[in-house]
Amino acid sequence: MTDIRQLLNQIAAQEAQLTETRFIAPCVSGGRVRTRVAGMVYTFVPKPANFEGWGIFQPVDEKKAAVVEEADLPEIEEYLGQFPAVRLWLADKLKGKTWLAYPMNESDARQRVGVAKPVAVHLVTDGGKFEPVVARSDGKSWWFETLDRKADPMATEEMKRLFKKLTPPDELKFKGMTPEMRVVYQLVAQHTEGFTKKAQQQHDEKRLRKALRQGGGELVDFQDKSGDYWLVEWTTANGERHSSAIAKSDLTVISSGICLSGLDRHFDLQSLVGVVEDR
Repeated sequence: MTDIRQLLNQIAAQEAQLTETRFIAPCVSGGRVRTRVAGMVYTFVPKPANFEGWGIFQPVDEKKAAVVEEADLPEIEEYLGQFPAVRLWLADKLKGKTWLAYPMNESDARQRVGVAKPVAVHLVTDGGKFEPVVARSDGKSWWFETLDRKADPMATEEMKRLFKKLTPPDELKFKGMTPEMRVVYQLVAQHTEGFTKKAQQQHDEKRLRKALRQGGGELVDFQDKSGDYWLVEWTTANGERHSSAIAKSDLTVISSGICLSGLDRHFDLQSLVGVVEDR
């Protein structure tokens, strides 16, 4: 009987200690917060449930914890100081204050946290696409700490400039560029509606225009008629206009638009110009 009473008293004391405890924790909208009390880990639904940010919480019971006040900067810095810091590039906003990001240095990230991959960083309060930040990982989640003031701002400006021009990721090139910059650029492109399609169109146009100019012709227009070929409108040097079906893979002529006695596929777009002019 004594053992049961002692156990009940211990449980009552733990419950009292729990509801009297205040703790700091980061919280995403619709998420949960955790703390350790008397050696036990508790997970709570925050009140209000839509709270997003850094808060000082006090348990109402074993399942809910109320936001007493928002945490101040020194408290946040002390909390984050427990975990390893990693420098990241912001790529795209996922939801609320959560952003997709990628390590600025893959080797350093592996050394600090064991992995180098795209991660979701929560409670981002500053920065945008291609911006460098410092974040900390608690082993399960990543939390924004600050903008990375030590990073070279020119890299961000170059990526933004080339992105505005719809430069395809495989054509990205500027002084000081790293493999990680290409990865984050590709992540931004993948998450930007219409970018990939427009960039591919620009790339295809450059490819066709270059082939024709090398042969002495000029591109007028082109249309994607199927997954395998384009219908290319072009002119010779003297302004004679032609329409030809050209394979996307290697710019081989599928149909020249003129009589080549069945030898169309013996030519590519560049050589076709000369064949037409010598006809």
